[in-house]
Amino acid sequence: MTSSELWTRATADRYDAEEAEASSAAVLGPTLAFLAELAGDGRALEFAIGTGRVGVPLRERGVPVVGIELSEHMAAVLRRKIDEETLPVVIGDMATTVVPGGFTLVYLVYNTITNLLTQDEQVECFRNAARHLEPGGRFVIELGVPPLRLLPPGQVAVPFDVSQQHLGFDTFDLVEQILVSHHFTRDGDDGHYRRENSRHRYAWPAELDLMARIAGLELERRVADWDGSPFTQDSAKHVSVWRKPA
Repeated sequence: MTSSELWTRATADRYDAEEAEASSAAVLGPTLAFLAELAGDGRALEFAIGTGRVGVPLRERGVPVVGIELSEHMAAVLRRKIDEETLPVVIGDMATTVVPGGFTLVYLVYNTITNLLTQDEQVECFRNAARHLEPGGRFVIELGVPPLRLLPPGQVAVPFDVSQQHLGFDTFDLVEQILVSHHFTRDGDDGHYRRENSRHRYAWPAELDLMARIAGLELERRVADWDGSPFTQDSAKHVSVWRKPA
């Protein structure tokens, strides 16, 4: 098992409700179109498929999808939506777990590569993607750009959401490239907040490109979002595509 933290049953059961906006047609439409085009007539493999927010609707678009998921609880929520024969899921970590067959697309969305807390494990994730790809296949990652420009000297925390239902901020260990994402979520109307946090290893786009090169992959495209908008120095995230040489 890798250093990724396991999602609990309680977190898995409320995940879809808390990520309802990210599951909307407006958000998912460009994501699914982007991935379906890259998959073409082949199969897609989703690392850390979770509750199937992306994998299930991508399968419904006609793309054969297989998933790898570390948390049995997250996979159990996915299984309520779709059967094993239609969308197989293997329980295991995305850095070392191998599933049979070749794929034209391997993808990893929603900052999930940062769940691997060491550089070595992130490199192995790229190697695992390359291991599964057919010649000419692509590996896609969606990842935020570390917001370190927002840190004044001496400050280690950056808020990312301040709303009536949720307070969120990240704290940074700049030496180890570790951020801790802190969440205070309001439960009901009694004024109580549920506190949760998770650890992540952030990485820069150029660092990912080097990981890809180690794995034998070549950068093909980098955009700011699933709609294909240009990636610039002001972009808050990127969607990057690496290709396995034919």
